[in-house]
Amino acid sequence: MLRYLLRCGYRSRAIRKDHTEEVTSAGSAATEARSSANRAGGGGPAPAGDSERMVALDALRGIAVLAILVMNIQYFSQVTAAYSNPTLIGPFVGSDFWLWLLARVFFDEKMMAIFSMLYGAGVLLLTSRVEAKGISALPIFLRRSFWLVIFGLLHAYLLWSGDILFSYGVCGLLVYPFRKQASRRLFIIGVLFFGVSSLVYLGYSWSMRSWTPDRIRALEQEIWRPTPQQIATQVNRYRGGWRTQMSQRIPEARLQQTQALLCLTLWRAGGLMLVGMALYKVRLLSGSLAASLYWKLAGLGFAMGIPMVSYGAYCDIVRGWDFRYAFLIGSQFNYWGSLGVALGWICLVMLMCNTPSLNRWSRRFAAVGRMAFSNYILETIICTTIFYGHGLGQFGRLNRAQGMGIVLASWILIVRLSQVWMRRFYFGPLEWLWRSLTYQARQPFRRAEP
Repeated sequence: MLRYLLRCGYRSRAIRKDHTEEVTSAGSAATEARSSANRAGGGGPAPAGDSERMVALDALRGIAVLAILVMNIQYFSQVTAAYSNPTLIGPFVGSDFWLWLLARVFFDEKMMAIFSMLYGAGVLLLTSRVEAKGISALPIFLRRSFWLVIFGLLHAYLLWSGDILFSYGVCGLLVYPFRKQASRRLFIIGVLFFGVSSLVYLGYSWSMRSWTPDRIRALEQEIWRPTPQQIATQVNRYRGGWRTQMSQRIPEARLQQTQALLCLTLWRAGGLMLVGMALYKVRLLSGSLAASLYWKLAGLGFAMGIPMVSYGAYCDIVRGWDFRYAFLIGSQFNYWGSLGVALGWICLVMLMCNTPSLNRWSRRFAAVGRMAFSNYILETIICTTIFYGHGLGQFGRLNRAQGMGIVLASWILIVRLSQVWMRRFYFGPLEWLWRSLTYQARQPFRRAEP
């Protein structure tokens, strides 16, 4: 695929910046405000202004942060094992089955793949902009990663154990040294990184041949098929107050940031960040390739990914969701198939951003994407308030259809709120805090009144 892109005689297009006239003029004001601040502070680097943003990247990020809630809602609303083993929560038939299958094929691991690629592209955008001014990007990148890790720790241990920010902060440090490699090499190294996790899972499956039945049963109960008593314990903890939840959240967060990071996330997210760097270098993520090429790549991605993911789901079902097969072997079909489906999503979003009749939607999603960090945390606040005991206490009570209703309502709220917010402010609240800490200078926040 990358060779096809590199050899394709595509014509560069001007990157679309479909902001409204109000936002464009405000971007000039923001740039001037930062220039004044930089002159006062010695001319240091600053975040990208409105006029420097790529609508295609922002829109893709916005769609990803919305779509990832389709999967995260399962983690918020049900016991942890039900995320991987859908047969754990009620009858797996009718709308419950079809909603699960839809999520499995089009969303599960696909949005995380897109986020990881975008993070890799963001590393290039940040470092190239800073280095173009003759300044080393390393101190800024280290501060950026450090604060992302801190935000991730706070998010995971205080709010929700399913946090990904911590892992991205760590993985970013891993991929930073590769950023100046050629796109082909980045792509190859990224795929090799991505494949390490598969080797770990397959090796784990092979090693279980020598395990005793009791040891296998204990692991299965821990991560795949907990006993009714274990399920009741987790449900009661999350329906309890904030302090009661900590007895469940802390062990889960610790597991995510240690064993899961070393066996899965480090290789998956890190590898996809490198792939994202490669795709950005060949301009796939900027929306600047020919529409015909995006259509071809979207078709190729979906044609490879959807059958692979669907076949994996079929094998899991016919094997009765056997733990050793579904968790360690069958999951690999979705793991690798997610790359093709993610490519299809990316290309469709690029086509949307290059279609004038859809510019209104591009701008809406771009507003969501420009404050993706804040919106990601907002999704946590919404869902923990609905499902956990410090709020409405609906943990373990809603089926998939009801959960999807909450997802749709959250999308409407987030899209509208993002539009209103970005008309009045240069950054989302957490984006502003993160950038101010990264650049060690208070960034402009509120736009001037029109």
